[in-house]
Amino acid sequence: MKYKRVLLKLSGESIGGSDGYGIDQERLSYYAHEIHNAVSVGVQVAVVVGGGNIFRGLEGTGKGFDRVKGDQMGMLATIINSIGLSVFLKKMGVDAEVFSSTPAEPYARYYNRDAAVEILNRGGVSIIAGGTGNPFFTTDSASALRAAETGAGALLKGTRVDGVYSADPEKDPKAVKYPRLSFEKVLDDNLRIMDQTAFTICRENRIPIVVFDVNKKGNLLRVLNGEEIGSVVCD
Repeated sequence: MKYKRVLLKLSGESIGGSDGYGIDQERLSYYAHEIHNAVSVGVQVAVVVGGGNIFRGLEGTGKGFDRVKGDQMGMLATIINSIGLSVFLKKMGVDAEVFSSTPAEPYARYYNRDAAVEILNRGGVSIIAGGTGNPFFTTDSASALRAAETGAGALLKGTRVDGVYSADPEKDPKAVKYPRLSFEKVLDDNLRIMDQTAFTICRENRIPIVVFDVNKKGNLLRVLNGEEIGSVVCD
């Protein structure tokens, strides 16, 4: 395998299935199966899940919510999604533990880097919820932060698109796919893959970002095996 330890970022909308809202049990089961397959071949996997399928803090500001309170609600949504993923992983015999960046016991353990890494070392999955624990930060930033903290060899951003394009391929048929590109190009061309805070963390810590279609069966293992099926952002 190309990577020994990775941080997998899943969006909340992906948990919501085709509608992008609520929790799709079949989708959770599918992601758990893909992660199970990765762990089975010896790859250490930490996971960060978004909460947009339940509540997105930034959008809430346009509906009368205070930004800080809205982001706190979004962080709680990530805990719900993380618990759901852990349930399906445990059904498959995977040791999965949910951590939260803010105290949330008994639903999740308070996040501790050493404890999360310990679980990875023994073949389990650490699901790190609650974003960074602070408002005004996205779960993309949280995933980059946790990737750096846990010593991940790559941040895998699972999306419904098979890589990074010059434009939205679902809207522009002339969009060009970039198999490999630099952090500079992403920023210069304003390619909206992750926010700039996330990019800065990955760039400064030399963590490549792999963007791939996580909804195609077996793609996670293909990425881990080094197959060029998505796009790699690196120095």
